[in-house]
Parts: sequence; C-alpha cells; structure tokens
Amino acid sequence: MLQRSRSIVVAGLVAMTLGGCASVHNLPLNEPTANPLAGFIRPAGAAEAAPPSTVNGDTVVGLAFSGGGTRAAAFAYGVLDRMGKYRTRRQSPLLDHVGVVSGVSGGAIMAAYYGLKGPAALHDFRARYLTQDLMGQLDTGFSLGNIARAVGGGVNTDNKLRDWFNTNLFHGATFADLVNRRPVTLINATDIYNRTPFLFSPPTFAAACSDISQYPIAAAVAASAAVPGAFAPVVIEAYPEQCQTPLPAWVTAAAANPHASPLLQAYARGLTDIRTGRVKYVKLFDGGLIDNFGLSGITITRAGQPTPYGPLSREEAINLRRFMFLVVDAGQGPKGDWSTTLEGPAGKELVGAVVDVLVDSNARASYTAFEETMKSWREQIVKWRCGLPAAEAARLRGKSGPWNCRDLKFTIARVSFDQLGPERAKVLGAVPTSFTLPVDSIDALTQAGGDALDGNAAFQAFLRDM
Repeated sequence: MLQRSRSIVVAGLVAMTLGGCASVHNLPLNEPTANPLAGFIRPAGAAEAAPPSTVNGDTVVGLAFSGGGTRAAAFAYGVLDRMGKYRTRRQSPLLDHVGVVSGVSGGAIMAAYYGLKGPAALHDFRARYLTQDLMGQLDTGFSLGNIARAVGGGVNTDNKLRDWFNTNLFHGATFADLVNRRPVTLINATDIYNRTPFLFSPPTFAAACSDISQYPIAAAVAASAAVPGAFAPVVIEAYPEQCQTPLPAWVTAAAANPHASPLLQAYARGLTDIRTGRVKYVKLFDGGLIDNFGLSGITITRAGQPTPYGPLSREEAINLRRFMFLVVDAGQGPKGDWSTTLEGPAGKELVGAVVDVLVDSNARASYTAFEETMKSWREQIVKWRCGLPAAEAARLRGKSGPWNCRDLKFTIARVSFDQLGPERAKVLGAVPTSFTLPVDSIDALTQAGGDALDGNAAFQAFLRDM
C-alpha cells in the first residue's frame, strides 16, 4: 500500500512537471470587424421589420436542452421526436410553433442542429450523431502524457471535436445561417474568467468587435461541450481597437447598477471588460458549469431586448395566447454510496461530488431567475398590448373584432428522468455522460424522452388548452 501511494505521488509530480512544459491551447477563430452588428440590428429610426420567419398563430413553444453528453442529446431528441406527433387545434404541426431553443453541452448539439434544420433535423440526427463513435476520434487514454496535457490546459484541443461536428452535422454552416430566423437558437458556454454564461449572439461578439456571422456553428457547439481537463478552453479574441460600435444601453446600465441582478451585472461587466480590452482572450468551457439548463442565456437575451415583446416580433406578440416553455433535463440525482458510511467521499468521488454540487445549485438558481423573467415578460407584453390603439392592434392582428389583450398564459414545465418513476430514472441516470453510448442506451433514452413528454401534466394541460 505504501509503495502504491509513493507511485501515485511520483506520477503526480512527474505530470505536474511535464504540465509546466506542455501548454495546450486553442487558437481563436473569430475575425475582427468595424461593424459587428451589420445585418443584425436595424439602424436607429428605421421601421421595425419582422424576422425572416415567424411563428404563426397564437401558440409558441420554447425549449431548453440540458447538458449531459450524448445522454442529454438523445433524451432531447426523444422529446422533439414525440412532439412531432402533436398538432394544434388548427392541425398545424406543433413543431412549427417552436420559437426559441437553447442548449448546453450535449443539449447544445441537438439545439444547434434543430435550429439549423428545423423539423428535418429529426430525420437523420440519430444516424449522424447519436449512434456514431465520437469518443473514438478523441484522445481519452490514461497516461502520463495525457495527465501532463490536462494539467497544461487540456488533453484535447477543439480541432478534432469541431471537425467531427462539421463533417457529420454542420457542414461548414456559420451563425449567418442561424441568426434573425425562427427558432431563436442559443448556444451557451461558460466564460471561466468572468464566471458568467457566454452567449454566441451578435451583442456578445459586438463587444469583441468581431463578426459572429462568419463564426462556425461547430466551433460554438465544441465550446459549449468543452469539459475542463478533457479539452483546452475555446478562445474568443477581442479586438477593441477595430470598431466604435457602442455597447447596448442595457449593458452599460446593468454594469453600473449596484442593484441589478447579480447575473445581469456580472454578464454586463464581462462584456464591458471585453470591449475595453481588459480581457483580451475570452476562455470558454462547458456551458453546464455555470447553468446546466441553458436558461440564463434566455434570461440575458430577454433583458437585452429594446421592446417589451422581444425577441418575439410585434405580430407574434399581438396574436400570442399561449407560451409553453419546456426545460428538458437529462441530469441525475445523487450518486455514490459514501452517504451510508462514516468515511468519504474521497479521491475521484470527492471531485465528482463537488462538481455535482456546483452544477446542480447553479442550474436551480438559473431556473428560479428564469421563472421571474417569464413572469415579468408576460406582464410587459400585456401592458404593451392593452396600451395599443384599437386600429393599430387590428392592423397587427390582421383582423378586427373582439380581442382580449390580457388573454396570455405563460407556462414553464420540466421534463426529466424522475417523472418516469424511480426505477426507470435510476437506470437512465446511470447512463454515462459520454459522447459515445451503446445503441440500446440511445434507444432507451429516446423512448424515455417521448414517454416523459407524454406523461408531463403541464404539457398535457397545455394541449387541452389549445
């Protein structure tokens, strides 16, 4: 036992020594621009235009896909696939009413692919991603060299992961293919210096005087899924000398407001540091570190809207009656048996327990903040609608006649393993959060996503209300 302990200590010392010499890092892919918001934000005084595609009718669905590797992606796929079987009372596919989709880590893979291809993504996502061996493309072996690279920044750079995503899913697509269209698609990573969410969005890149339209979707998804140690952080470079575009007014106000919510204030100060050059290189890791539900990005996006209804269009907001937001949670409950013994946790189990505490507590806090955001958003839309002149309301609605401006219902529901019963939840929760899973696990998770949606009381009430 003593000899084994000495061997472990020696291996650790050698790894740290090698790590000091083996720096692993990624090169930034984002490019500078003098006009970072061109094509995304209308000029001051210009007439507001509807997005190129909008959600028609009086129903909007929002989706947030949690982190959890391919386990999360398969569960989210199952929810989407089952949702494709439902139609509204006017017989339009329910998937046509998805207005926003947000994703973190494994959930970001599904979110980005659905945001890019819409319902057509469900035809080939299983074959293109879920049943593929992504782990086989990465360096995952246990060796002194890999320990040294982990200590030196990360075992893998993002190249292999990004290239694999491009070859199998995104085929060179950039954010020019995602922004200003429905659904609004949010890919979330973690800014480890500012300890805030990092949103791959036009305002975020504008703070860095960079052009998001040219940024690869595959690179953003790789950043959202970059587990510390396994990957070196993805890097975004700031070019503060390249543009004069002012930061949005809400960012300046939140950064200076001591009474702003901690989330918004920290995010706004992070963007300010990027713009001033105080932060030259933004280092990004797995989005689940800061919010495993991917809800903080929606909270921040809503806070940055200049209208009471954004990111919905006026036409969407005036006709809206029901907004259902589903949080698809592929997380797991407590694990390990150290709670039944005097000793422990220790070693790897200790590290895992600490990470689980941080991830779960951050996710719960983001859920609470999101509930407040949705409540406030509904109130602001109602106030705006009820304040419109009758003629303007009729013009936006596309019809005249009776209309209740207060007829607006927002519902938030969580779809998770634990809604399938304790035995099934235990089996699903035991599936590893790996990039590669056995086909039988993929099928079990996909079936579970559909069954959890069918059995969700809030979702069924939403369908009855339609």
